[in-house]
Amino acid sequence: MNVQRNDNSGPRRGKSAETSEDVTTLEKRPDDKPVTAPPPSEAEPAARPSRGFGRIFFLLLAAGLAALLYYYWGFWEKLPFFQGAQQTAAAPPPPKVTVAKPLIRELVESKDFTGQFEAVDFVDVRARVSGYLESINFIDGQTVKKGDLLFVIEPKPFELALETAKADLAQANANLDLAKAQLARTAELRKKSYAPEETYDERVAQVNTATATRDASIAALDQAQLNLDYTRVTAPIAGRASRHELSVGNLVIGGTTGTPTLLTTIVSMDPIHFFFNVSEADGMTYKRLVAKGEIPSVRDINKQVEVEGQLMDEADWPLKGKIDFVDNTYDQSTGTIRVRAAFPNPDYFITPGQFGRVKVPMSQLRPVMLVPDAAVVTDQSTKLLFTVAPDGTVVPKPVELGPVVDGNLRIVRSGITRDDNVIVVGLLRARPGQKVTPEESTTEATAVPKQNGQ
Repeated sequence: MNVQRNDNSGPRRGKSAETSEDVTTLEKRPDDKPVTAPPPSEAEPAARPSRGFGRIFFLLLAAGLAALLYYYWGFWEKLPFFQGAQQTAAAPPPPKVTVAKPLIRELVESKDFTGQFEAVDFVDVRARVSGYLESINFIDGQTVKKGDLLFVIEPKPFELALETAKADLAQANANLDLAKAQLARTAELRKKSYAPEETYDERVAQVNTATATRDASIAALDQAQLNLDYTRVTAPIAGRASRHELSVGNLVIGGTTGTPTLLTTIVSMDPIHFFFNVSEADGMTYKRLVAKGEIPSVRDINKQVEVEGQLMDEADWPLKGKIDFVDNTYDQSTGTIRVRAAFPNPDYFITPGQFGRVKVPMSQLRPVMLVPDAAVVTDQSTKLLFTVAPDGTVVPKPVELGPVVDGNLRIVRSGITRDDNVIVVGLLRARPGQKVTPEESTTEATAVPKQNGQ
């Protein structure tokens, strides 16, 4: 028996519309137990969309993208640059370096020293007499010859003094003549015993006195003439004059004592001296070579040592000179000894006071090995040259080096042979024990000459 209850009066207050619209169906079962049907809200909706379709679509889209990427990835792998990049990343080739064999050349080893040029003669031109400066007869900085007129001090007072000296000399000569005449007369009278002996002696003394006065007058005349000559100040040596220290009209204080007025200075220009200091270590090395007979001694005046010089802006050694002086003691404060070389300077190109360099020979002419100075590697106090073995391995070799010659070539005394391949370019890419790809060159081609003597 089915009982259906309809309630059309709407939802009750305090209950939802869904509860008010519930329909309870009672079914009669064989065991006569009533069964309550579930409400419509707990049943599956009739029109909900399926979730399986979205999952299938997503999987198909992912599979398509994977296939597309695989296709393009295989295409890029076939390109040459992609394959080369893979090979480079996998096994990079050995770096390239430039190698060269040592250059063999006959030359004389030398040692460079820095020094300063000085004039052979340096003269302060000062006045010998006092007076007012009347004229200046040279241009500041002019090259003058010995005896050229430089200054004139007012000569009028000295001309008057000369005339006075001449008058005094004339008077002295007259007195002498008178004394001689009186002596002659007295001598005749003395022979006849008409004149006493005392008178004769007085006449002799008068002659001697007049003679002395005459000699003093001659000396005064010479001094007056000399003072007059000193009013014309001339160049004592040939060379280059400095500027004038006084202008015309100034009072000049002369003399040979005290502090006479300085008028100008003159320095000789040709030849010119070059002074430099040699350390005790270099001096001992030179002495050892002299003792072995390899080089001549600088103290042997019969065999002057020839040297080469250069100015500070020169890369070669155009100056040719000789060492003509070595000091007799070492300076205790610096541990050096003073050495002097003389260079010709006919065109006055070198000015005293300039700095320069001198190259002193330290061996005889002999064959030596040369490498570019840039190829030398310094490891603390050890000098190394990187060589390349026949199998391409970098092998560092300690070497004993000599001085730098011809701009930027370093003498190698020991440590390598003439058949070694020395790395001259690409040292930053070379590592000891590492493989490299050598490219052969020549030592002269890879040597970079120094500029301005540096």
